[in-house]
Amino acid sequence: MQSSASVVIIGAGVMGASVACHLALRGCRDVVVLEQFESEVQGSTARSAAGVRHQFSHELNVRMSQYGIERYKHFQTEMDADSGLHQVGYLFLINDAENWHGYTEATAMQQALGVRTRLLQPSEINAIVPDVVTDDLIGATFNPDDGFCDPHSVAMGYLAKARRLGVTVERNAQVRGITTQSGRIVSVDTAQGSISCETVINCAGSWAGAVAALAGLEVPILPYRRNVYVTQPTTIIPGQMPLTVDVTSGFWIRKEHDSLIMGLSKPDEAPGYNIAVDWAWLDTVLDAGFARFPRLGDVTLNEKQCWAGCYEITPDHMPILGRHPELPSFINAAGFSGHGIMHAPATGLVIAEEVLDGTAHSFAIDPLRIERYRTGSIFERNII
Repeated sequence: MQSSASVVIIGAGVMGASVACHLALRGCRDVVVLEQFESEVQGSTARSAAGVRHQFSHELNVRMSQYGIERYKHFQTEMDADSGLHQVGYLFLINDAENWHGYTEATAMQQALGVRTRLLQPSEINAIVPDVVTDDLIGATFNPDDGFCDPHSVAMGYLAKARRLGVTVERNAQVRGITTQSGRIVSVDTAQGSISCETVINCAGSWAGAVAALAGLEVPILPYRRNVYVTQPTTIIPGQMPLTVDVTSGFWIRKEHDSLIMGLSKPDEAPGYNIAVDWAWLDTVLDAGFARFPRLGDVTLNEKQCWAGCYEITPDHMPILGRHPELPSFINAAGFSGHGIMHAPATGLVIAEEVLDGTAHSFAIDPLRIERYRTGSIFERNII
């Protein structure tokens, strides 16, 4: 491993890849990306359900999604790789007044930004997804420009571009320590040796809180398991299907080729990195699914294809971006709480600005800086 670099990025998932690429595109190429595993893109990125959407309650999240989805539409031209973008839509099903009020307000905000989200009456839902139980629904929100992409292809596309521009990626380089002196970072110690540097960018995803602790910093990011259950190929939903969310239960489902994938967050699960599928939780997931999609009872599970990954979650379900006030040469780009794939392009852009221009300016990221936990944080309501 080389002994020094201007910038060290910790984590070679989609976020570290995007940051590395954006730095290199700006001419900052003395960059080393450290990956703890034997190959890149092995953490949360590889185990993502891959959704991309505009339908958020906070304007900044909507704007970052607008930018990200637009970049994925042109990824082949810009990054010489296929993003795998499929704009099949997101459909949120709502059956209680409080959520309906919140999603109605969010839809108006999104429309003001030029986003094509619209409100649906219950009678309109089955034209989009057949055989959904709608008797108890107040309505739904739908955006045809939402959908899903290929996170592995996106991350590898960014990394390949960064490498062509001179960035180095070191594998099997788990970070074991971060040495500081007089309020500045001196070096990063890894399983492959030490590397001196001026700036560290924390893109460690599920491990971002632990990485920050190595520099003596407290960054409130914890990993929480998310299970994805996969069916055998089925024809119960012909053609395309939007990623559909039953808002009250939290159950979600979408098509993956001819199969269905589905999940439901487990609210009382303790934090910790765990990628073993929770089979005991499956009955709860299916109960929620059958209540909204009775024809799921006609489908067989493909147990060998099911998987689990981790969300990197913050207290307000918003990422932590920018320099740490106690150690300005330590920059966070983590804690996306399930939204990292869609916000990776915008994050790469603003973190490159943070490094090279002194502060981010393409997006106003002050609400996402860690200082918000002292002054009053924002909260994303439209989470899955």
